[in-house]
Amino acid sequence: MMSGADAALSSLSVQLTDVDQFADDAENAEDDELLDDAQSTGFTFTEKNSARASASKVVSCHISSDGKVLASGGLDKKAILWYTDSLTPKAVLGEHSLLITDVRFSPSMPRLATSSFDKTVKIWDADNPVSFCTFVGHSAPVLSVDFHPNNDDLICSCDASGEIRYWRINNGFCASVFKVESCVQKLSGGGKRQLRFQPRLGRFLAAAAENVVHILDVETQACRYSLQGHTKPIHSVCWDPSGEFLASVSDDSVRVWALGAGGEGECVHELSCNGNKFQSCVFHHTYTSLLVIGCYQASKFSIIVLM
Repeated sequence: MMSGADAALSSLSVQLTDVDQFADDAENAEDDELLDDAQSTGFTFTEKNSARASASKVVSCHISSDGKVLASGGLDKKAILWYTDSLTPKAVLGEHSLLITDVRFSPSMPRLATSSFDKTVKIWDADNPVSFCTFVGHSAPVLSVDFHPNNDDLICSCDASGEIRYWRINNGFCASVFKVESCVQKLSGGGKRQLRFQPRLGRFLAAAAENVVHILDVETQACRYSLQGHTKPIHSVCWDPSGEFLASVSDDSVRVWALGAGGEGECVHELSCNGNKFQSCVFHHTYTSLLVIGCYQASKFSIIVLM
């Protein structure tokens, strides 16, 4: 591990570069509009409400499992909880010292996790604006965090060096630290990363690095599949509610992979860029075969309907 003034300057340089990348991505994403090509899907999106907490960019957002609270976080170092029915602030969570990279609600408890460039992960009571647990151990900015779907005590996080950590909330300890060896590459290097637990069973963990998504066995930490096909770095991954399909998004491509009911990680759907740069994705909670893709430098969403 580097130390001293040279190491500090080197670390700061890397972090500032990454901050600029996050800022650019967030600014581009700000141009998204809630519109859709209704002729191709039959679904339309119209803006219901909007709110701005500060002049800083939002990097991540997530809605609680009951749909009543929206969490957002970004360059202003704060996570904000909003009531979804009115988009009025419920709480401002301001303990991080650098930008927030990810916000995630627990699927079963009123808890929120945040990750940050300050190399920490914090757990919050969604009804209390003070964190009750701070995880320290990452040596690089933490880029993503997620709760296990049916183990209330377990969360995971990954950082800019490619290190993944499992944490136990009840005792505040790190349960496991590892990097992933696969048949194609290590889970390391530059670019964005995101990790997400498989819904319901929580058997798999999807971890994106560069242009590959690794599907990891949660118990053994072994890499089960390396999903290849993207030619550019992956921005976002998401599971469908059943945990049988995974979507991944890069600038010019959206891919949907089959991982359940006999699926062996094959790509079953692909959407190429037609001029709009893809940025994020989410499966509809009610219409579970509907994948909504957010774009920047465009005024439309794209949609894939799984048949």
